[in-house]
Amino acid sequence: MAQIVKRAFKFRFYPTPEQADELARTFGCVRLVYNKALQERTRAYRSEGRKVSYVESSAALTEWKRTEELDFLAEVSSVPLQQALRHLQTAFANFFAQRAGYPAFKSRKKSRLSAEYTRSAFRYHDGRLTLAKMDAPLNIVWSRPLPEGADPSTVTVSKDAAGRWSVSILCEDTVRPLDPTSDMVGVDAGITALVTLSRPIPGVTDDDGKVTNPRHERADRRRLARAQRIPARKEKGSANRDRARVKVARVHARITDRRRDVLHKLTTAIVRENQVVVIEDLTVRNLVKNHSLARAISDASWRQMRTMLEYKAQWYGRELLVVDRWFPSSKLCSACGALQRFMPLNVRDWVCACGVVHDRDVNAAKNILAAGLAER
Repeated sequence: MAQIVKRAFKFRFYPTPEQADELARTFGCVRLVYNKALQERTRAYRSEGRKVSYVESSAALTEWKRTEELDFLAEVSSVPLQQALRHLQTAFANFFAQRAGYPAFKSRKKSRLSAEYTRSAFRYHDGRLTLAKMDAPLNIVWSRPLPEGADPSTVTVSKDAAGRWSVSILCEDTVRPLDPTSDMVGVDAGITALVTLSRPIPGVTDDDGKVTNPRHERADRRRLARAQRIPARKEKGSANRDRARVKVARVHARITDRRRDVLHKLTTAIVRENQVVVIEDLTVRNLVKNHSLARAISDASWRQMRTMLEYKAQWYGRELLVVDRWFPSSKLCSACGALQRFMPLNVRDWVCACGVVHDRDVNAAKNILAAGLAER
């Protein structure tokens, strides 16, 4: 049965100088309001032992706009400022529910530049999106169409460190499940091979079910190192240093974009071809503590791949099973079930006492599938 989901569609756009100035002011005001509200909440809790609600923060924002020092807050749209307070409220709710750490202040240099507009602060008609306080619509590159009859509920404008402007449009979309299939697959994440599947998928994996790790960060490591050396030679605070920093950000953005593109294509193929997908419950934050493998693990981006598999399986009517992280998938013989005592990482092929020769990764993928179906 088709389901209606909230889906964000992200596009590049190219603002006019006036629009860029307006958005830059909005970004600064959003950051200031967030930090000032966080500071007031922290002070109230530490000195008075009380919690500050969103309503109180919103009333305080109104008062700030009336002061001579912060009257410039009234020059930008009020909606992104209110949304910043709502995001802070959500951050505190997650903190008190022990789902996240204590909210941190937004840095002028490191924080993501973004502003969120709700329905009252933008107009969308016939592919033309106009934000509050602006006379002309944004020059958006519509790389794909929005769903038919789309009625955006939220628009988020952002600018990344590489200087690229993006607009993310949130609207409802109808997602239809894929046709059922009897195929099932176990997925073993790795470094040499990005993933190894318990069965090969034509056009996606090789004959052994392996997908070669593109190692995007390693491929661009020399280019990145060269770009990172240049800012060190520039005077601090100079325009030349800022331009050099943007070049570094562009290399990082190239790596990130290519990695995301590969993961999207891979996860879509896995979900499309299989009714049941079984993966391991990997704790990446613990694995990256191994300084010898941390860089390679981060480049593989296992956490992002799992996130994609989760929501795509939900959208398209597939089942995603997760095997316990302590399951000895590599040490267990998928043919007879014998467990090997030791299996160092440098052992890629091994022979079981039953006589079966195993490829370490393929054997692990088969065991992951069997364990997932057993726990189902």
